[in-house]
Amino acid sequence: MVFYRSNEDGTFTICHKTEVVKNTLNPVWQAFKISVRALCNGDYDRTIKVEVYDWERDGSHDFIGEFTTSYRELSRGQSQFNVYEVVNPKKKGKKKKYLNSGTVTLLSFAVETEVTFLDYIKGGTQINFTVAIDFTASNGNPAQPTSLHYMNPYQLNAYAMALKAVGEIIQDYDSDKMFPALGFGAKLPPDWRVSHEFALNGSAQNPYCNGIEGVMEAYYQSLKSVHLYGPTNFAPVINHVARYAASVKDGSQYFVLLIITDGVISDMAQTKESIVNASSLPMSIIIVGVGPAEFDAMVELDGDEVRLSSRGRYAERDIVQFVPFRDYIDRSGNHILSMARLAKDVLAEIPDQFLSYMKARGFKPPPAPPPYTPPGIPLQTQI
Repeated sequence: MVFYRSNEDGTFTICHKTEVVKNTLNPVWQAFKISVRALCNGDYDRTIKVEVYDWERDGSHDFIGEFTTSYRELSRGQSQFNVYEVVNPKKKGKKKKYLNSGTVTLLSFAVETEVTFLDYIKGGTQINFTVAIDFTASNGNPAQPTSLHYMNPYQLNAYAMALKAVGEIIQDYDSDKMFPALGFGAKLPPDWRVSHEFALNGSAQNPYCNGIEGVMEAYYQSLKSVHLYGPTNFAPVINHVARYAASVKDGSQYFVLLIITDGVISDMAQTKESIVNASSLPMSIIIVGVGPAEFDAMVELDGDEVRLSSRGRYAERDIVQFVPFRDYIDRSGNHILSMARLAKDVLAEIPDQFLSYMKARGFKPPPAPPPYTPPGIPLQTQI
């Protein structure tokens, strides 16, 4: 069967083809899903034409006949209204006794409302962002202009640009605008031990920074007080956020970790395991690669081509999005435009990753609160 949506000019557009059912004169076609927009463009009374064919191996399928219906008719489900005579107009014109070439009966019809990312946000689902910044020595001495962490008084370095571009968009989805900000790969005062999970503001008990401006401030302060070292370990910061995500089991919160790094991962096996474990949690990971390094490992973690696995266990879903910062440096020097493109691509997969988790767990969006009415303004009632 071939389904067609009618257009305003009287033409028809194919919107669905069923599978071929062979070797039977009484075929039963499998149920299929189609969006209401594709089927009738949201117009419940728009004509839907259905053609029925007898399949031939060489492609010269024999036209059996056709019938018309509408979304409104189909939505009545299995009933006497949804038994259709399949008519071949040519045969009808030639043969006086011709009634039809058979009938098609609708067996079932169901409507599912597709919820969106914003339905959850409006209903109060919390998005919690955590920032993790790479403080390894491969970034270069922050006092030198060649360093990716160079503290230039006149312009932002690559880390600050990436942080600002992505952060200014993500903070709109974070209800309290308080971001935990972490660093990894540095030696910390006073005993100069290497840490792969330290608070940028120096407070392990309260690593929260006020807005992206607060994160930027804590980042600059850290550059002045820590020693860049190594190696580049991702697993500790991923596990840090995963611990929080694991404690939320009701769909009320979702966690996003933004990692900004200059390249090669030292703990690839542990990182893969951390991501595979986190793929069943309400969590996504964004990795922005800065600098000229090769980012092959990041592409592998991204999991777009091949589903990530660790010790024979596959990730439940793709939760990592990787983008190389250098692809967004605008040659004309228009930083505003290039940062807007970076933010768009970095956040492109988050809504789908979020929805895949919520759907798999059966979490529906909470009902949106009623619109805000300022105090002192009476509600207008029409009588």
